[in-house]
Amino acid sequence: MAGCLSLLRRLYLTAYNWTVFAGWAQVLSLALKTLNESGHENVYKAVERPLQLAQTAAVLEILHGLLGLVRSPITATLPQISSRLYVTWGILWSFPQTQNHILVSSLVISWSLTEIIRYSFFGMKEALGFAPSWLLWLRYSTFLLLYPSGITSEVGLIYTALPYIKESEKYCLRMPNKWNFSFDYFYTAILVLGFYVPGSPHMYTYMLGQRKKALSKSKKE
Repeated sequence: MAGCLSLLRRLYLTAYNWTVFAGWAQVLSLALKTLNESGHENVYKAVERPLQLAQTAAVLEILHGLLGLVRSPITATLPQISSRLYVTWGILWSFPQTQNHILVSSLVISWSLTEIIRYSFFGMKEALGFAPSWLLWLRYSTFLLLYPSGITSEVGLIYTALPYIKESEKYCLRMPNKWNFSFDYFYTAILVLGFYVPGSPHMYTYMLGQRKKALSKSKKE
């Protein structure tokens, strides 16, 4: 019974990782093609739907952690997925004025490269039981550049959206109302920006630790 469950787990995670890998590969392909043919202003329009699908699929990774299907700690997974979903839906989708910004291109490329490497790494580990050394090195080294470029793009796009958030009052709830509660999305966005200040260095330090551990283990093997 245990062996059957283990096989089902591997089959599911293999299918999940390679499916999301394909989604991010499509995002990167469309982004590069659009950049080459018509410029950064049209990148978001070209990648919108596959980007939303690929990024939202990451919600399942929180469930994977809660169910014990993977070893990744929720404390590391949840903040990263949450911030990306916020930028994907709470900024880019919600405020179209941000969609033609050049930072969309750097965001999409940084996210895509990161996820193509990550999902192929885990896809191979689940399918074959191992991943080649060059892929392991990419998995634990490319974040050195891609994480700062991705975070810079996320912060820049949230900041760019602030005047549009304030002007539109979208998602705001004003008093008086039957719930006797008010909510201001503009200040929520500022609060989210504030979380990046301690959160980004903490996550970068965590990933440096993971890199050292993974590469030193690889050398021993």
